Amino acid sequence: MRAVLCTHHGMPEDLSLSEIPDPVVGDGQLLIDVHASSLNFPDVLMIQGKYQTQPPLPFSPGGELAGVVADIGAGVSGWNVGDRVFGGTGSGAFREKAVVPAGAMRRMPDQMDFATASGLSTTYGTSYYALKQRADLKPGETLLVTGAGGGVGIAAVELGVAMGAWVIAAASSDQKLELARAAGAAELINYGDGKLKDKVKVVTGGRGVDVIYDPVGGPMFDDCMRSIAWYGRVLVIGFANGEIPKLPTNLVLLKSCQVIGVFYGAWTAREPQGAAENMREIVAMCVSGKLRPSIGAIYPITKYAEALRCLMERRALGKVVLEIRP
Repeated sequence: MRAVLCTHHGMPEDLSLSEIPDPVVGDGQLLIDVHASSLNFPDVLMIQGKYQTQPPLPFSPGGELAGVVADIGAGVSGWNVGDRVFGGTGSGAFREKAVVPAGAMRRMPDQMDFATASGLSTTYGTSYYALKQRADLKPGETLLVTGAGGGVGIAAVELGVAMGAWVIAAASSDQKLELARAAGAAELINYGDGKLKDKVKVVTGGRGVDVIYDPVGGPMFDDCMRSIAWYGRVLVIGFANGEIPKLPTNLVLLKSCQVIGVFYGAWTAREPQGAAENMREIVAMCVSGKLRPSIGAIYPITKYAEALRCLMERRALGKVVLEIRP
């Protein structure tokens, strides 16, 4: 089978597409014929050796997939060969066949295609956990989403709208903001001029926002802290900017606000039942039409470096998907 391999840490161009033996399913596992794998920012960090949890070399990048059950390990029930599934893998999804824990897979709705399903686990899973469990977002509250044109950002916009919040989408270009508008954002802010804080003040009448969802980090985090309302909650999702910001604790005191970490992968391992219930609710929202996942680009497996570059250079509009099987 073909697999994209990281044999040493580096850039997307340092990866290789290689022929390797098919994996063998073990106890408690499923063998999946992978049809699509969605890209996420941790993939970019992993291949450089910069992520907080690193798989041993060599490994295939790709933290989520959608495909068809090809074989079933001992001790696994509830699945049949031929079932269409999707789920998070952490890594190892950029390959034609993958062995995964049976508990990590979810059943695909009949009306959903592989590319769409491959992008649900990480972006929607992270965003829903952040807004539901960590922020306890309530109907009628204001939600500011930075990086609103990317995968997790646009998922947070959609979920915020579905949860009844008044959503302000912020991004670095008008093109990205149009995607957020289509997802239901009530207000749009282009922070390409560095004036996020001032613009939030205008659209909220000086009050600030109840919840801030920030996957960008970097210098803009200070503007986020200065845009939060009294008793607000700032969600730390990630650092797509590449720089980990310092927390101005004086603002935490002055706003009586909370700064809340969101580590979705660790939570799913600690509370698998809660994660499964969240995903059931996400799928139900997709089926009902409340969520309409946006795919910005689909690349064939042979173009894996271009796909990663698209994400790495923050050119993605919605999800970037690697098509493993045509």
